[in-house]
Amino acid sequence: MSSTPRGERLIIALIGKRNAGKSSLINALIGQEIAIVSNIPGTTTDPVDKHYELLPLGAVTFYDTAGIDDIGELGEKRVKSTRKILYRADIVIFVNDGESFVPSETEMLLRILEMEIPTVVVFNKSDLNASNQDNIAFCEEQQLPYVKVSTITKEGVLTCKEEIIRLAPKYLKEERILAGDLIKPLDRVILVAPIDSAAPKGRLILPQVQVLRDLMDHDAIVTVVKETELLASLAMTKELPRLVITDSQVIEQVNREVPPEVEVTTFSILFARYKGELDSLLEGIDKLNHLNDGDRVLIAEACSHHVQCDDIGRTKIPKWLSEFTGKKLTFDTYAGHDFPENLEDYAVCVHCGACMINPMEMNRRITECNRRGVPITNYGMCISLIKGVLERVVRPLERVRAK
Repeated sequence: MSSTPRGERLIIALIGKRNAGKSSLINALIGQEIAIVSNIPGTTTDPVDKHYELLPLGAVTFYDTAGIDDIGELGEKRVKSTRKILYRADIVIFVNDGESFVPSETEMLLRILEMEIPTVVVFNKSDLNASNQDNIAFCEEQQLPYVKVSTITKEGVLTCKEEIIRLAPKYLKEERILAGDLIKPLDRVILVAPIDSAAPKGRLILPQVQVLRDLMDHDAIVTVVKETELLASLAMTKELPRLVITDSQVIEQVNREVPPEVEVTTFSILFARYKGELDSLLEGIDKLNHLNDGDRVLIAEACSHHVQCDDIGRTKIPKWLSEFTGKKLTFDTYAGHDFPENLEDYAVCVHCGACMINPMEMNRRITECNRRGVPITNYGMCISLIKGVLERVVRPLERVRAK
């Protein structure tokens, strides 16, 4: 379970008032006393993650959050942190203590419904309180599934788990392929993985490892090389490879050195398709052709890392995009789970490959950009457009889709 990539984990957020029993419910669902439980309201002050193996879904992360009715200046900040979790959540468990919904609860539920996050309402403490009938009527009116639970007697805990499984996103219930459908068994594939100052010492980055494993699962013959060994690898056999998959940063060189009859794509584009974002991000790419002087460009990264002098998001893409457009642009970078509230101030968002966040969080970011009229694309597509090879790197995926 611990080896499951963070971007592949189902994120389940427990939302509710202080002392509604969110921490107790996590303990009951997991079957371990891992969350601190107290009768004192506000015991959980910041979102806390708990990893668990929920079969048949696999690895999940439960987020125990601060109460949405927290008060004071500090309480307001805690509630804001709780709201941020919604952008990452695949499923929400909304925990109520059996009492009539207060305004903060109904407001949050309506916000969750607006965001279209699959949600189950848990009427907790059923051993102490009968579930409020007005609450039940609200759930039925909004078509929200609900479960009555007691974390003391364990009544309803199994039903709650079953509801989580039922609400799980479709992508977790179907087999997804990164690159295996682009080749046949025994086809030769070359992966181009540059080793520069940003590459992690002693290992490949996650997208490269996942693509390699997917190709091996589909019985391909895979060669992994640095860009400096690409020509030597191509010359080693009389038969050309079926496919070359490359890091976007060296796509210009790969495009030049790989014969035109060999298909080429990038790790970034494969992951966009894998997470269901390809079409949306391709729609946003055209905005890069129409930027004007003074436009602000949002560079969004899903993970935090030590910034190198030749950092892809902070240095290379701004330089290449400024040269490509010939315009005076302003670039702002947001990293990790931060995403700006002032999206309307940006002409376009260029997002990383999103290998470290799950599809739900990335798609929610895409939806939010679309809702506010901000085109969004990703690093790989941006670089491929700038280097004049976008059509070539998308072609292998279009071939498969056309079948």
